[in-house]
This record gives sequence, C-alpha cells and structure tokens, in this order.
Amino acid sequence: MAGCGCGENIQFDGLSHGYKRILWVVISINVFMFLVEMGASITAQSMALRADALDFLGDSLTYSITLLAIGHSLRWRASAALFKGITLAAMGLWVFGSTLYRTLYLGLPNELIMGSVALMAFMANLTSALLLMRYRNGDSNVRSVWLCSRNDAIGNLAVLMAAAAVYTTRSPWPDLIVAFMMALLFLHSAGLILRQAMQELSQVHVEPSMQKACSASSEERDPC
Repeated sequence: MAGCGCGENIQFDGLSHGYKRILWVVISINVFMFLVEMGASITAQSMALRADALDFLGDSLTYSITLLAIGHSLRWRASAALFKGITLAAMGLWVFGSTLYRTLYLGLPNELIMGSVALMAFMANLTSALLLMRYRNGDSNVRSVWLCSRNDAIGNLAVLMAAAAVYTTRSPWPDLIVAFMMALLFLHSAGLILRQAMQELSQVHVEPSMQKACSASSEERDPC
C-alpha cells in the first residue's frame, strides 16, 4: 500500500535453486583451497598464505550458514549475517595479532610456493566471484557471500605481489605487510556486513508497527 512502505525495497534473499547450486559449488572450492593453502603456508612459512587459508575455511563455514538461512524469516537471515560479520571480525583480529607476533620471529618465506599457490587460489576465487556476481546486491545474508569471495580474490593478488616482493628484496616484510592488509580488509568487510545486518534487524522491529498502521488506516477508510 502506498505510503505504508508495503512491498518496497525487496532484496533477493537467496530463495532460488540456481543460487543454492552455485553456493554448493563455491563451498566445495573453498574447502579444497583451504586444505591446499594451509599445507602450503606451513611448508612456505608464509603468514599471508596462512591468513588466506583461514579465510577459505571461514568462508566455507559462513557459506554453509548462508545455505541454512535461506528461506527463513528476515530476522533469522539477518541474525545469521550478524554471526558471520562477528566471525569475520574475529578472524581479522586473529590474523592481525598472529602477524604482529610473527614480526618478532622473522624468517624468509618460500616465494615460489607463495606465488604458485596464490595464483591457484586467485583463479579459484575469481571463479567463485564471477558465479556470485549477479547476486551481489541481495540481502545481508546473500551479500556477505559476495563480499567474502571478492575479498579472497583481492587477497590472492596481494599474496602474489608479496611473493614477488619477497623474491626481489629477500625480506619477509612484504609477506607480513600483506597479512596485515588482509586483516584490515576482513575488519572492513565485517563492518559492512554487521551494519546491513543491524539495519535489517531494526527493520524487523519496525515492520509490525507499520503493518498495524496500514491496517488501522484501512479500517478508518472502511469500517466494514
């Protein structure tokens, strides 16, 4: 009804078989790349690779939460996005802290492993991002998936540049700097997800009162 906000600002909520199939593909890609990158980060002694590996793990878990949230109420979906935002923030803080600790124990990472695995990860995340691009303007639950995939692709490019810088300078600092940058990116995206989730949760509280206003307005015009 005009003036009551009924039916306005409707966003895609993931309730689509096609979207669910894409999400399963993306989850599989993320689980596989977590295993590959975590092993490579240990071998290469790279904090940037380890941060990216943990991001793959976090994405796998949050995408699974997204699947569970699809079809539920706005409150449920926004709460799921809120949890994902908090998880992403916690991961960013962990990467920031562990990288800060690593600066006390500098060691030269293997730039060849860093570069080759980061390139592989970039192709995986680029594929995921392209699959999800058409859904990037959905509700907070759906949009958080797009943001995570986009962040991963950006992070992979940063790891590639770090590998080249480590090779050129023979210094571990490019690896640590990129890990710090990825931590900040995680925190920024967490802020975006949390902000939209809070807005949707507040909308949950507003909508009942708006519906009552719409109902009261209708009754005043037509008491019968």
